[in-house]
Amino acid sequence: MSKISSDVLRESITNLLEGSKAKPRKFQETIELQIGLKNYDPQKDKRFSGTVKLPYIPRPRLKICVLGDVKHCEQAQAIAIDSKSVEDLKKLNKNKKLVKKLAQSYHAFLASDAVIKQIPRLLGPGLNKAGKFPTPITKTVQEQVNETKANIKFQLKKVLCLGVAIANVGMNGTEIRTNIVYAVNFLVSLLKKNWQNVRCLYIKSSMGKPYRVF
Repeated sequence: MSKISSDVLRESITNLLEGSKAKPRKFQETIELQIGLKNYDPQKDKRFSGTVKLPYIPRPRLKICVLGDVKHCEQAQAIAIDSKSVEDLKKLNKNKKLVKKLAQSYHAFLASDAVIKQIPRLLGPGLNKAGKFPTPITKTVQEQVNETKANIKFQLKKVLCLGVAIANVGMNGTEIRTNIVYAVNFLVSLLKKNWQNVRCLYIKSSMGKPYRVF
């Protein structure tokens, strides 16, 4: 983390939080890490992709749906998480509009092993096309939900700018700083030439102005 000045980072987080308090919104603003890369050719260079679990959950309100067997649907109901059984999925009849609506209603899906194998047959390619193919449930639903909410993904597509949600304005400065350090270190480890590929880093709340930290 030697490349980012801890003073600059601390000051940026303070200013960002003060800015969000000065103009309170009706929702909890997310804090995004915006990344500019350099010396990368998305056409030729291998596109990286990686997921890291942050120490503090950046998006507590992430909407998740469990596509589950009886046990997992019961676990989901117990913690007020939406769930759908195989019977529920069959009712969609592979209707593209309904599958698309389902995909748009949630940020992420979790599925029981027995159900995940049936998804292409039950729903067609809709969830996959939306980039929301379910994650298999390997722990309790509660643990898996917490992990999903804490995970962020870095993926290089066709442009050299990335943005990921790494915190929210309800967190304190230390928690935000910890998440940023975690996220940046992980991102740098994915890059071909590490820090030499980083052009700039900004942090920005949903409605606030961006602050450059690198």
